[in-house]
Amino acid sequence: QVQLVESGGGLVQAGGSLRLSCAASERAFRNDVTGWFRQAPGKEREFVARITWTYGSTYYTDSVKGRFTISRDTAKNTVYLQMTSLKPEDTALYYCAAGPRQTVFSSLYDYWGQGTQVTVSS
Repeated sequence: QVQLVESGGGLVQAGGSLRLSCAASERAFRNDVTGWFRQAPGKEREFVARITWTYGSTYYTDSVKGRFTISRDTAKNTVYLQMTSLKPEDTALYYCAAGPRQTVFSSLYDYWGQGTQVTVSS
């Protein structure tokens, strides 16, 4: 069983930065992909970014390209999401998830963390 724990959320002013962390209890071989998703109040959960453990391949949704960077530390079994130039519309509960496929669809990820809140004030 893979357990994921997010941290690093908080309150920041527009234009500021935050770094989220997703620590995994183990890196099961078949769960090669870790993704970040977010859900704002009254909205559906949306894909943000993903990374593969094997090659470090990354993919971002258009709205965060150039502002967010996903990375991994294989020694620490931890994935990071560095967020810069934050906007009020980035406000959401951010989740990390693990799964075997490189996909933007949340239903195809097997394991989820509890989420960390990011609030960006204008």
